Amino acid sequence: MFSVFVPTDSSLKKAVVNDLEAVPDHAVWVDLVNPTAAEDKAVERLLGIAIPTREDMQEIEISSRLYIENSARYMTATLMCHSDTDMPRTTAVTFILGDHRLVTVRYDQPKPFALVEAKLARTCAPAITGEMVLMELLDAVIDRCADILERCGMEIDQVSHDIFEPESERHGHAKQYSQILISIGRKGDLTSKVRESLVSIGRVVTFLSAVVEGVKWSKDMREQLKTMQRDVASLTDHASYLSSKITFVLDAMLGVVNLEQNNIIKLFSVMAVVLMPPTLIASIYGMNFKAMPELEWEHGYPFALVLMVIAAIVPYWIFKWKKWL
Repeated sequence: MFSVFVPTDSSLKKAVVNDLEAVPDHAVWVDLVNPTAAEDKAVERLLGIAIPTREDMQEIEISSRLYIENSARYMTATLMCHSDTDMPRTTAVTFILGDHRLVTVRYDQPKPFALVEAKLARTCAPAITGEMVLMELLDAVIDRCADILERCGMEIDQVSHDIFEPESERHGHAKQYSQILISIGRKGDLTSKVRESLVSIGRVVTFLSAVVEGVKWSKDMREQLKTMQRDVASLTDHASYLSSKITFVLDAMLGVVNLEQNNIIKLFSVMAVVLMPPTLIASIYGMNFKAMPELEWEHGYPFALVLMVIAAIVPYWIFKWKKWL
């Protein structure tokens, strides 16, 4: 399935095309979504460009992602998908720019595509070209990455507050450490995926900046490319900062868990020490030797109980005095 976008007086009209022969010559954007092999070959014959396969798009080497072939510029980037869910993932999207026409090949639904479609359907320049559509898409992708990082940063701050909240607020209820650890893991995974996407987009912008030297692009578009480069660099740095913060929060969380476990072990240790002297006294008077003077003593039983209580209180008082509790 694929869609074509044809410019009108003030907007970009979208049409889902089933017949390849019906593709208008003045279409500026051809969007291929989950194309079949037959559709790939048909589009190649119609537009005169090679459509990379899904396996080609997943190659990680730069030479397979950014290149020029038959005067068309091929750029494959990694974009975020389903970032608002608990299972975010990345997908490879190829941008093919040639003869002032943009062809996009994708196998998922990145949100920036829907945003750009809606924006251009409302209003766009009368003489819009494929280069302009590409700039809108890249700008939307960068904005989307920025929104994800902002949301991730606020959620990390909330997790940090949950970990470092005052002891008085934490006392009296069980902390959901497992949920906090899961949340930290998800934020770390999301941040790493956003950083991967930003690095990929940064390479695409750098590639465009290099190839426009021989192309007559407007001054505004060149300035927009420079702005994108600065935005991508700053967002990449921010993603690295968030990754470091997530690592710190994770270490702090593990430290808090260790402290809680140590407190529990300390409590059992104190109880064992406190009960040891009474147990020793009870063991002594539980021996079945015949010659034991206290066996015939009338007050022997209450004396043994009092002695055991004193033997338990004294270690506890010493621990409190040493501030070990």
